[in-house]
Amino acid sequence: MYNSAVARASADVLKKVPLFAGLEKRELEQIAATMRERRFSAGDTVTEEGAGGAGFFIVESGQAEIQVEGQPRGTIGAGDYFGEIALLTGSDRTATIKATSDMVCWGMTPWDFRPLVESNSVIAWKLLTAMADKLR
Repeated sequence: MYNSAVARASADVLKKVPLFAGLEKRELEQIAATMRERRFSAGDTVTEEGAGGAGFFIVESGQAEIQVEGQPRGTIGAGDYFGEIALLTGSDRTATIKATSDMVCWGMTPWDFRPLVESNSVIAWKLLTAMADKLR
């Protein structure tokens, strides 16, 4: 069921993410409507390197540590995001992410994202150019 208050709240989180920075409020709310809140407790494994990737997450609050091949590679916190490659390709996770505090994240699956992008060329183009900028 569509909840406009949740869509507005998660749209506010989305607009802070560089990947979605070029989108207008209405477009952000369309994407936000497909997202679901996920909560993780301190110590939880959010993603595990090598495991199947089934989604994209934006961190609303909390922090997590990133590890690649067991080695620390940094931290993520509010406003950060991960899983954009899995969102587009469904590939395995490239890092392990463990919550170091309680976290609130917003998640989106490829099966929610793809129909949205396929049916809205404006969103698709803006996301494509944002991804290209990130790769440069």
